[in-house]
Amino acid sequence: MDPQIVTLTFFRYVGARQQWWGFKQMGLAPRNLAKVPGLTFSKMLGSGNGNGFSIWPNFGVYGLLGVWENEAVAQDFFERSPLFQSFQAQSTEISIVYLKTAKVHGTWDGGTPFIENIAYQPEAPLAVLTRATIRSKYLWRFWRFVPGVSKAMWREHQEGLVFSIGIGEVPLVQQATFSLWKNSELMQTYAYKGKFHSAVVKKTRELGWYKEELFARFHPFRVEGTWQGKNLNAALFPALNEEIGTF
Repeated sequence: MDPQIVTLTFFRYVGARQQWWGFKQMGLAPRNLAKVPGLTFSKMLGSGNGNGFSIWPNFGVYGLLGVWENEAVAQDFFERSPLFQSFQAQSTEISIVYLKTAKVHGTWDGGTPFIENIAYQPEAPLAVLTRATIRSKYLWRFWRFVPGVSKAMWREHQEGLVFSIGIGEVPLVQQATFSLWKNSELMQTYAYKGKFHSAVVKKTRELGWYKEELFARFHPFRVEGTWQGKNLNAALFPALNEEIGTF
């Protein structure tokens, strides 16, 4: 049996009509996604303004997390599903990141949806997903740190960071971050040496901010579409794209 894969799909909506349609899918799409063959776990995700790390929502960007039994069923959904075709019809831009899980710990809704099925490769392109439910009494303290972390991510290690976004299921309370890096070393330099991120990690350990948390590292193996006109696949896999002549 082919191994499980994970996909994160991002949709950009422009204009009031598209954005209203995208907002409605947060409530409507989960019922339809539950019926998709081979889709074992899924979440519709909103995003924040700026780089995505904000208490203010961005009604122009939404995400879809999918955990699939194998790549074939995922590809069938993206190519043939009437549900996904409706997303394509309403969106101005779509990017789909294909992932295999290398490391994961913690839970999401009380379970662990991701199965580790690829060896961790420090030199390979990396995707990082962190997700947490924040305790209500710590919401103010948590969000005090967010602007500094968001700015630091781009200021300190922009050369290794290909893409990042703050996403979530419930505004302020259930939050996640997703980022793509050229390799693990650059990500770890930011995570463990960056001033603001290190401060958040320290405070998390001291205060126990989260009721539930999950950390996962993936190796992306393909990105389809563009984001803000940028070819993320070429940015992550420059040698491959030079070889096959794409840009």
